[in-house]
Amino acid sequence: MSFLQWWSLFYPVSIFPLTEPTYTQPACSAQGPFELPAFSSQGDFILGGIFPLHYRVELPGTDFKDQPLAVHCRGFDPRAFRWALAMRLAVEEINRSERLLPNHTLGYKMFDSCATPITAQRAVLAVLNEQGEEQSPMCSSGSPLLAMVGESGSSQSIVVSRTLQPFCIPMISYFSTCSCLSNRKEYPTFFRVVPNDNHQVKAIASLLQRFSWKWVGVVREDHDYGHFALQGLKREIQNTEVCLAYDEMIPKDYRRERVLQILEVMRVSTARVVVVFSGEGEFYPFLKEFVMQNITGIQWVASEAWVTANLLAETYPFLDGTVGFAIRAGKLPGLREFLLTVNPDRYPSNPMVQELWEALYSCSPSPSLSPSRPLLPPCSGQEAILDQHSAYMNTSSPRVTYNVYKAVYAIAHSMHNLLYCQPGTGPFLNHSCANSNNVYPWQVCVIRQINYYLHNVSFSVSGEEVNFDQNGDTTPSYDLINWQRGEDGIPRFVTVGMYDGTKDSGKELVIQEEKIMWEGHQSKVVSVCSASCPPGFRKAIRHGEPLCCFDCLPCDSGKISNQTDSLDCDECPEDYWSNADGTLCILKVVEFLSHDAMGIALMVIAVVGACLTAAVLTVFLHHRTTPIVRINNSELSFFILLSLTLCFLCALVFIGEPTSWSCMLRHTAFSITFSFCISCILGKTLVVLAAFTATRPGDNIMKWLGPKQQRVIIFCCTLVQVLICAAWLIAAPPFPIKNTQAYHSKIILECSVGSQLAFWCVLGYIGLLACLCFVLAFLARKLPGNFNEAKYITFSMLIFCAVWISFIPAYVSSPGKFTVAVEIFAILASSFGLLFCLFAPKCYIILLKSDKNTKQHLMGNNFKCIN
Repeated sequence: MSFLQWWSLFYPVSIFPLTEPTYTQPACSAQGPFELPAFSSQGDFILGGIFPLHYRVELPGTDFKDQPLAVHCRGFDPRAFRWALAMRLAVEEINRSERLLPNHTLGYKMFDSCATPITAQRAVLAVLNEQGEEQSPMCSSGSPLLAMVGESGSSQSIVVSRTLQPFCIPMISYFSTCSCLSNRKEYPTFFRVVPNDNHQVKAIASLLQRFSWKWVGVVREDHDYGHFALQGLKREIQNTEVCLAYDEMIPKDYRRERVLQILEVMRVSTARVVVVFSGEGEFYPFLKEFVMQNITGIQWVASEAWVTANLLAETYPFLDGTVGFAIRAGKLPGLREFLLTVNPDRYPSNPMVQELWEALYSCSPSPSLSPSRPLLPPCSGQEAILDQHSAYMNTSSPRVTYNVYKAVYAIAHSMHNLLYCQPGTGPFLNHSCANSNNVYPWQVCVIRQINYYLHNVSFSVSGEEVNFDQNGDTTPSYDLINWQRGEDGIPRFVTVGMYDGTKDSGKELVIQEEKIMWEGHQSKVVSVCSASCPPGFRKAIRHGEPLCCFDCLPCDSGKISNQTDSLDCDECPEDYWSNADGTLCILKVVEFLSHDAMGIALMVIAVVGACLTAAVLTVFLHHRTTPIVRINNSELSFFILLSLTLCFLCALVFIGEPTSWSCMLRHTAFSITFSFCISCILGKTLVVLAAFTATRPGDNIMKWLGPKQQRVIIFCCTLVQVLICAAWLIAAPPFPIKNTQAYHSKIILECSVGSQLAFWCVLGYIGLLACLCFVLAFLARKLPGNFNEAKYITFSMLIFCAVWISFIPAYVSSPGKFTVAVEIFAILASSFGLLFCLFAPKCYIILLKSDKNTKQHLMGNNFKCIN
């Protein structure tokens, strides 16, 4: 079966050649009157126009017994009336043109949609049915309507487009922006000269991010426009720092209780920026209630549906400072003069002109045309229209009006291309062209010729190139508008930027911020759930709340954040630490026992100890022949004083920045000098003990502890320590390290012992010698004699052991440079203990009690002097 045969089963109309079909007269009639007023004009081709000349309706009551009364349209909108007149202006210009559609004229039928879908549907059916005729042409031969200009609201356009779709009548919207209308499968005959909302929500999202408005509310109308705009906005801010504080919907049937709930949400919310996706008609009564609730401090972001609504700007001064994206403006020469020609005197029977005058002057030039409205004082109808009537006379930068103008010209250019098609280039079978005498909707439907030409139309209006993409959309471009009020009190829509969707990502939005006047004349508008976290802090998201709501926690020590609203803090490198503010990594303080107050004090004490020991040595050398010096081998006393001097001086090696050599010298010098000192004391103790244990005459025990034997004992005991130190230095010598664990904010320069075993072996050996010396001296403490040196050795070893036993826990627990200070303190304390306990009594006798420095006094009964 061929396509023509298949088509004839459903449409008994010949496709080619194009001839006017013949229908039998069906039995049908109008079901009721249609009372909406309209403009109309005859022509060869009729264009339909639907405009929201009123912005709200009053629905009649229904008792389900009688036929419902017709809806009542309320709230005349001079702005929309200007749109309708722009269509008339465009049609008249085209009809006068010798270049566009010569020898053909355009007619029009314009109806009021009252900004509601149900009334818009009645309007489009009225256009199709040629309201006013006794017989409906749709019941006979069909209306000559070829295209529709309308509507402003997306929900109304959806209804109108679906109503026109079976007849394949194309529709060009001048203000419907819902992205859903770009679906070519559902709306194949829909076109528009305004960008769809996908681009608008991208522009609004860019605006919110540009001014760091991270906490915003959304108020929307309960229509497709509001639903799809909200979905688009959520999609655009999904991966940004912008969050929605609330999303409220203005009810279709205005209910004050619901509006009060919305306003209470706005009152308690911390969001200071509110984005509104709504038409002028739905938003007007909402704002009326908003004023009564005395809510202040709101920065409004307007959608293109109301951003240039003069009626709202004039009625509600608190909207000053509003920003929003408006469709691009154009130039319409002659529009102002054309608007000035419309008055009740010229159109006495037109109810729309009557309502225009009532809205502009609050008077009624023809009371008989409006008996249902409140009585107004009469007027002549010849009053001059002033510039103060900006809702009607705003012609300096027409936007929606310009779109209506472009829509009419788009249809005219498409019709011109269709009618003056060159054979072989047409969309018909065999690329034939249409018959200009038989251009009917059903013929258009067969091969989609108007749609074809609309898709391919391209023309220029006021220097702007107009065309459509494959979805019937136009080039996305917006002006950023700011509502400002001049000194004369007249609101002005000031262009402060633009958004061009054709630019590269990130370059679409351009704003002249110095031109913007914010709400309440603020210098800056802030709308955040939580204040930005300054550098040095990080964001901690609150559980169960949007990402924009967070707490600011300071960075942990050793971590920084040098940016605002950091999600996490960065850890500083090993040798760096965070400053007090947590914003910068600074070099850690390098700490060691240097020539600071503590180091100098210890150094002074060590030098004093060495000098004091040297002074004692000098005294002993000077009195080396006296009995007190010669007692128990004076040579050992000199060795002890010499070793104590070295012990005091080795403490100086611990002060200063650790180096490889100083680290090795510290512990070896300390251990060897102390071992030498304790070995000498051990030798002296053995001599004292041996001297008083030789009880029989001729006992030769002392020959085994003569000076040579004493030297051998000292040498052997010291040699053991030397061997331990040598093994330590060879196997695992001490070395300098940077200790970053003791203090996070400091680097401790210290000496690592290299081998813990060797270190404790060294200390253990010194302890062993000290303990052995203590035990032997303790055993000899009660031996006879007026000067029993064993008592002083016992006490000195007791102090020595106490110091070094206390040293162990203090050494382990002291951090940083205090570890070294503890070790120096132990060296100095034990050295002073040995010095004072062993030599203070002798110096006392030498210097102050010289009468007791005699052999008889020192010997007592049994004391033996050994030299």
